[in-house]
Amino acid sequence: MSHFTTIKTQIRDIPALRAACAEMGLPVLQKAKARGYAGNHLPGDYVLQLKGPYDIALTRERSGSYALACDWWGGHVAQEVGPDYGKLIQLYGVHKATREARAKGCLVQRRAQQDGSIKLVIQGGF
Repeated sequence: MSHFTTIKTQIRDIPALRAACAEMGLPVLQKAKARGYAGNHLPGDYVLQLKGPYDIALTRERSGSYALACDWWGGHVAQEVGPDYGKLIQLYGVHKATREARAKGCLVQRRAQQDGSIKLVIQGGF
């Protein structure tokens, strides 16, 4: 029985995802299989290789965005990337926004907030 759960996201920029994963110390594998409970595996266009026993598979949707799927059992994935991928999605957004702003000639400052969130200050360009 599979324990993999899929969540659709707006991840479209793989270089921004790779940058977020690099910051988290997570290798991004192409055309690999994500590990799950009881030796189950799920193939993905990309796989985020976690330090724990399970991984995250990304599968491209018809819309061009990627769906994330993993095995949430035991809290291993949530411990590394946050509940519902929260930390991963946040860092992806930071890297995506930074890349877009810099491409338009803007200066970007990144500030960590006390609550764990990240504030971007974008100036100029546009």
